[in-house]
Amino acid sequence: MTQAIYEPGEKTHKNENFPVASYLIRPKHRPAILAYYRFARAADDVADHPQLTEAEKITRLDQFEATLLGKDNVITEALPLRETIARCGLSPRHALDLLIAFRQDARKHRYTDWGDLIQYCMYSAAPVGRFVLDVHGESPAAWPASDAVCTALQIINHLQDCKADYQRLNRIYIPEDALMRHGIMDTALAEARASSGLQACIAELAEKTLLFLPAAPLSKQIKDGRLALEVLVIEKVAQSLLKILLTRDPLSENVHLTKLQFISIIAKSLIETIP
Repeated sequence: MTQAIYEPGEKTHKNENFPVASYLIRPKHRPAILAYYRFARAADDVADHPQLTEAEKITRLDQFEATLLGKDNVITEALPLRETIARCGLSPRHALDLLIAFRQDARKHRYTDWGDLIQYCMYSAAPVGRFVLDVHGESPAAWPASDAVCTALQIINHLQDCKADYQRLNRIYIPEDALMRHGIMDTALAEARASSGLQACIAELAEKTLLFLPAAPLSKQIKDGRLALEVLVIEKVAQSLLKILLTRDPLSENVHLTKLQFISIIAKSLIETIP
């Protein structure tokens, strides 16, 4: 992709909140997952580009779809995923669903209520987990639990990045009715510190997201042992981050896990999986 079309962001699979194609995943599956991630990251960077107009973003995202479906070769970041889908006999559906979410990001900047946000996450987050399950040949019966975990991770990102999203893109994922319940104006997201009302609002959504996680853990529904271990780590990471968001201010405080905390989660997950 040329610089005139797209300027890549700095984020990679190595600095996400959660493992992406980590070494827990079988080597034969990692290239497919990384191809999907790089497609998603490149398209997301277009949707989040602060200098592109809505029309320009939609045009570029349409080019992602055209390249993925073999109609042209404009988007180089889409070519490895197209080849992976063809080689592995996978459906392009999960990548096309992501593009629906990214087009929505280009057009929409506010969410009215929890249901509105969850509907967005069904396109922005759920397809990621479904793709990983498909790559591993797992049953679609695990999709509902996967959707819930991926949606929780997406909402965590929204809460962590609420200040940056508002300042950089005038985009707010915190539902409007939640802000209204706590007497919060949009501009409160640009303050140096969160007000007590905003902190209460964020804690309310974190608590709601904790309850949204499936009662039957996704990790228990997966047959591939290495994927099950990675998912167990992800589930624990999600729970830990949400508990942090119950008390910390994402406008002024670090609401990410430390390396030591992350290593501790991996160690505990390994212990849990030992027969």
